[in-house]
Amino acid sequence: MNSPRTVVAGPATWNTMVRLDRLPDPRPHTVFARGSVRTLGGTSAGKTLHLADLGVPVSLVTDVGTDPEADLVLEALEHAPGAEVLARRVDGPSEQHLNLMTDAGERLSIYLAVPGASPAPDPVAVERVAGAEHVVLDLSAVGQSLLPAAAASGATLWTDLHDYDGTSAFHRPFADACAQIFLNDDGTDDHRALMTSLLDRGARTVVCTLGARGAVALTAEGWFECAAEPTEVVDTNGAGDAFFAGFFAAHLTGAGTAECLRAGAHQATRALATPHLSPLLQDGAAHRAPAE
Repeated sequence: MNSPRTVVAGPATWNTMVRLDRLPDPRPHTVFARGSVRTLGGTSAGKTLHLADLGVPVSLVTDVGTDPEADLVLEALEHAPGAEVLARRVDGPSEQHLNLMTDAGERLSIYLAVPGASPAPDPVAVERVAGAEHVVLDLSAVGQSLLPAAAASGATLWTDLHDYDGTSAFHRPFADACAQIFLNDDGTDDHRALMTSLLDRGARTVVCTLGARGAVALTAEGWFECAAEPTEVVDTNGAGDAFFAGFFAAHLTGAGTAECLRAGAHQATRALATPHLSPLLQDGAAHRAPAE
């Protein structure tokens, strides 16, 4: 296949998602889950699935372990039509999370395992980045290792800072390197001020998702707002990645910021309607446990 012009670098994980009525209080006690599912996770896997869903050719660069969960991750990624998966095997476990979720979109993510450190970026991944027009660098060791190659490539650099608070040392290199920045409002009480500071530091577009309140964007042209698109919510996991993919795909067509926001809100409903990252996984790339 021809190398896609878009590269997404970051985590693809195997997750156990547990649905609760409310997040547990910080005290010893017992709670009953409403249900659970073992499924593909990881923000880069989510973006890849939704970009593939939208017909955007994409290369995913990720690390997996040498455990059985790595095979589950790679099998699930086969459900991203047309995507190239460049998954390097690193001795040890694959990244795995236990996510406690509520219907309100609250989440407590517990890292159960992470891949071992790799001494250098994968040469094939560096080659893909060098020839890309757009590189999405997600928060991860993989994304961090490819930052120098991405900065030297001349590609437009995108990142998703998630719950960035404006001060995190780990997030800072991604924020400084990338022109197109996404985040949510979980880490700040003043998302507009944080977005303004990112624009002042060199970003061209800053987008902040606000959950059920929609999303906002800030560019040199001004401030843009978009309401969330009404839909029946099955699970909020992956909605942010879907929003990113919808915005990105619209941007590739030359759409303006307001239209890109609306495209992101629309694609987010694809994730909200399924217990998985994407409805592309509905046909068996997960293992469900029944509700109590």
